[in-house]
Amino acid sequence: MKRIFLLIATNFAILLVASIVMSILGVNTSTMGGLLVFAAIFGFGGAFISLAISKWMAKKTMGCEVITQPRDSMERWLVETVARQAEKSGIKMPEVAIYQSPEMNAFATGPSKNNALVAVSSGLLYGMTQDEIEGVLAHEVSHVANGDMVTLTLIQGVVNTFVIFAARVVAGIINNFVSSNDEEGQGLGMFAYMAVVFVLDMLFGILASIIVAYFSRIREFKADEGAARLAGKNKMIAALERLRQGPESGAMPAQMSAFGINGKRSMAELLMSHPPLEKRIAALKNS
Repeated sequence: MKRIFLLIATNFAILLVASIVMSILGVNTSTMGGLLVFAAIFGFGGAFISLAISKWMAKKTMGCEVITQPRDSMERWLVETVARQAEKSGIKMPEVAIYQSPEMNAFATGPSKNNALVAVSSGLLYGMTQDEIEGVLAHEVSHVANGDMVTLTLIQGVVNTFVIFAARVVAGIINNFVSSNDEEGQGLGMFAYMAVVFVLDMLFGILASIIVAYFSRIREFKADEGAARLAGKNKMIAALERLRQGPESGAMPAQMSAFGINGKRSMAELLMSHPPLEKRIAALKNS
């Protein structure tokens, strides 16, 4: 219930901010240029607002407990390992957190390289060896060091803008066609037009998801390579082998899952944010 409330609140904030910006700029959506500005404001605005509050959202939705003062040897080792890897990667120390979940997973998030969060699940802590956990942590630190959160936000902003713009352009063409063939020349009408826009948003959104997923899979291979340099190839391969033996990942919200060590499986690889574990292991072995 908390996740649903936070999602609604975030979307409301995006709509409010975007509406204020449009009002200040005096955007006229009846022109092609105005429509493109409208699409960019909502497309990039939503992506960047989500990025700006990503750490806060992760802590609230996943129940992350940030380690400010290690309570035992495991927490101390986690913090020291991330600190060592961050220093080696040339970034500021991320916050380190633990969240309660039986699945073996971890994720990194945050608005920038030097303002990030690395979180691991309790299932991962109890289901992996220290060498395997070190590989996972190195993977997440590599995401941060590579600037993947910002990169994916930019890509998401571009495809969001395309979806919003293209859906309304096509809906306008359909409306004009209907109007020209209608004796009264009234076109689709407001509700029918909005229904067409909604359907087109969904269709173009699927195409956009394929593009985002493609770049996400490339990013995962690069994070695996970075983890091999930080922790050692064998530790990263061992971590991926352990994940392959475990159950499917699925408890993490989509935004965090995109930066997790293990993504959701899918019948269509085109829609997967993570490459199959077998391909990731093979890529590391052949590197």
